[in-house]
Amino acid sequence: MKRQKIVIVGGGFGGVKTALELAPHEQFEVTLISDQDDFRYYPTLYRAATGGKSAASSIPLGEIFAGKNVKVIEDKIEKVDRQNKTVAGGKKYSYDVLILAIGVVTNFFGIKGLQEYAYGIKTLEEAHRLRDHLHKHLVDDKKPDLNYVIIGGGPTGVELAGALPGYVRHVMKMHGLSDSKIHVDLVEAAPRLMPRMPLHYSDALAKRLRHLGVKLYLGQTVKAETADGLQVSGKTLESHSVVWTAGVTNHPFFKTNNFTLTEHGKVAVDQFLAAEDDIYVIGDNADTTYSGMAQTALHDAKFVAANLARLSGGKKPKVYKAAKPSYATPAGPGWAAVIWKRVHTYGKAGWALRSAADWVAYHDLENVLKATKHWMAELGEEETCLVCAGKASG
Repeated sequence: MKRQKIVIVGGGFGGVKTALELAPHEQFEVTLISDQDDFRYYPTLYRAATGGKSAASSIPLGEIFAGKNVKVIEDKIEKVDRQNKTVAGGKKYSYDVLILAIGVVTNFFGIKGLQEYAYGIKTLEEAHRLRDHLHKHLVDDKKPDLNYVIIGGGPTGVELAGALPGYVRHVMKMHGLSDSKIHVDLVEAAPRLMPRMPLHYSDALAKRLRHLGVKLYLGQTVKAETADGLQVSGKTLESHSVVWTAGVTNHPFFKTNNFTLTEHGKVAVDQFLAAEDDIYVIGDNADTTYSGMAQTALHDAKFVAANLARLSGGKKPKVYKAAKPSYATPAGPGWAAVIWKRVHTYGKAGWALRSAADWVAYHDLENVLKATKHWMAELGEEETCLVCAGKASG
């Protein structure tokens, strides 16, 4: 029997999990196409910028799919040809079923100077670029930037703000730098941190960050950035270390290829997560209730893979039901805020739950031994040796 060609575009949570779910089915010929050769574990990228080991944030796709019935191709897909059922980047690939899970891109909202001067933390490369910058000031120049500004009070901004003060002080101590008082500011346009979360969750995070010495500028809007500082609601915060974590938008691929977009800028999908005949869109790209969460991407992947298996067996597909995710936000070492079903907890207990959730996430992609290896890297000591050796981008 001729095998059905399943082409998956995207090497994030959704794409990788879909490929893993389909791999055991011999009736499918599974191809995963990604523009990078590794999977990025985004929940730990803030650690990659503050001394965390790269193994916690990056897993080679070859390692994940070793021995699996999945062909992995590194290419950047730019075009869909519906009539001929092909996708094209550097080369052209034919499909019977296409699954798109290519993630989002940074959005600076047209704010002058941000793209030129601000640091990002959305990709591993951006996280390492920020770590290189911190290294240059702290170790090479021995002149630490005394003012660090983080824009965005969402999960990434909060996580980075919680980790940055301790990391900078640690490196300063390692290199015998004077105990200069550093300042970490967090700017958020909404009146509270993580405004979509319950008020007590936001308040607990704000209290924790203030305890760590982070100054919060809530309800403040960024007007522009220059080489020497950030203009925020009529005042200037002097800094050469501004990190933008505030905005993302759907990948321009979908607009370029004439997909139907909703008012949220995401792809309109039906009750089976299909955007069109034989084309499914999942994860961050689809306009679903909890789109934007890694847990949602994993849920979508399992759903679409199961339905494809059902259809191949002559059964009717099931209807999609969104799964409410849990939330875990670290704010400094040994502390996290967690909402897991009816459990709301903060502090060390929250940190333990977040750590357990990370292991489960790794195990969603790899066996117990490999998952534990990456989880232990995330728990391990900071890569201060890299900073000491001047190899922060390694």
